[in-house]
Amino acid sequence: ITPVVKLWAGQFSELAEIPFINAVQIFENRGAMMGASNPHPHCQIWATASVPNELAKEVNAFAEYASSQNSCLLCDYVALELEKRERIVCENSSFAVVVPYWAVYPFETIVLPKFHAASIDALSDPQEHDLADILHRVTVRYDNLFQTDFPYSMGFHQRPTDNSDHSGFHFHGHFYPPLLRSATVRKFLVGFEILGGPQRDITPETAAQMLREQSEIRFCQNRLR
Repeated sequence: ITPVVKLWAGQFSELAEIPFINAVQIFENRGAMMGASNPHPHCQIWATASVPNELAKEVNAFAEYASSQNSCLLCDYVALELEKRERIVCENSSFAVVVPYWAVYPFETIVLPKFHAASIDALSDPQEHDLADILHRVTVRYDNLFQTDFPYSMGFHQRPTDNSDHSGFHFHGHFYPPLLRSATVRKFLVGFEILGGPQRDITPETAAQMLREQSEIRFCQNRLR
């Protein structure tokens, strides 16, 4: 996985140098349930002239928090989660995976660096290795949870590349998996959830515990991995 992480970092740096590119989105859709037409592992990188809505909201949130608290929002958040240890799924020396308290999907997680970096190209060699390691740890747990190739959309949020100062942005990754109670039961956002607001099917603490208890040896179904 580490060579993939290094390739992501290289692509981010290369695309960031293009004058009209203002955001670089690295993401992966896994499984037919998430619209992936090719079954083999693959990811995509979209580079856009505009800053996407979700990234723009995070940029504003970081700026507002820094203005009011004189600190980094996610630096403070990961420190709080590591202190409480109620929603931690797994961790290594550089990263922690957490089921955030605001999660919409039952087993949604966020990959949080324990250090401050604005983008993937700012990671050192050991930190790139640790990112590869933590991605392995969490995806193995997903697959083991319902003993299936767990579908998800995963992607990284990192600083815009619009030549503004985004040193206060905190690089992180999101996993949005749709499964609810089994390999075939999907969480649908319908009715009140679409019109009013998402409702939790299980608590973030329960979801974190269920993922945390999974083995780090990947469940194998009719093939070796």
